Amino acid sequence: MQSRLIGAVVLSIGMLAGACANAPTDDGAGDGGGISYHTGATQVVLRIEQGGGFVPIEYNLTNMPMFSLFGDGLVVIPGAQIEIYPGPALPAMSQMRLTPEAIQLLLQKAVDAGLDVDRDYTDLGSVGIADAPTTTFTLTIDGQVHTTNVYALGLLDTAPDGMNPDEFQARQDLLALQNEAMDLSWLPEGTVSDEGMFAASGLRVFVGDYRPDDALVEPPIDWPLTTGLSTFGDPVPDGPEGMRCGAVTGDDAAVLVPLVNQANQLTPWVSDGTRFGLLLRPLLPDETGC
Repeated sequence: MQSRLIGAVVLSIGMLAGACANAPTDDGAGDGGGISYHTGATQVVLRIEQGGGFVPIEYNLTNMPMFSLFGDGLVVIPGAQIEIYPGPALPAMSQMRLTPEAIQLLLQKAVDAGLDVDRDYTDLGSVGIADAPTTTFTLTIDGQVHTTNVYALGLLDTAPDGMNPDEFQARQDLLALQNEAMDLSWLPEGTVSDEGMFAASGLRVFVGDYRPDDALVEPPIDWPLTTGLSTFGDPVPDGPEGMRCGAVTGDDAAVLVPLVNQANQLTPWVSDGTRFGLLLRPLLPDETGC
């Protein structure tokens, strides 16, 4: 059997309350005033994510946001990924926590980049690039949610013919903001803490037919939960045929996660005598299901 390293992905189960993302929360402006933002632990203040493009459907189903800032200062970003095949069953996710001062500095950069209004830069004709992803910025300040969509962000070195110079400059500003969000080393010393692995409250589980790699022999894992995989979750709209999705939280997550940490992306999961293939994604604090 082929020898390979299976990366250990630590996913601890946080003792988080099951509040939904739209639950009432206090607005705050951080120490000394400034931009008003929700301060709840399940409220997204700033999020950057990518979707679409020429990738398999399964990739978009399990794709994690590039950056998420929550009202309590928690930041969740992708961690270092182990480049092996098959990869770990779960992506590595990192976290840190920002002080109100750091949040204000980041939000001001978001406003300076134009995220305080809704904008859409998705005209493929003006970009001239096919099959690229779309980057979505979501900013919630002053009680309002603002969304900016940018097709093929970062793939243009110069403004193509037909693109308004203002759009090209906006794209450059948004790319700079994305880079600053992904590397917060510019923030003042002492405003970033609690750096480590992200502790999720549960998993999003996609269930489909098992598709083995004939060159590998993967040891199976028995599905541990009461509901069998043949009826687990609900059909995935626009997903692969027959795929279902359900969320696993609380006590069920405490049972499932240790097994997931032993699995990889090609592990067969056995339920009622049948092998299934699972796609797994950590739930972020604002997420409660599929």
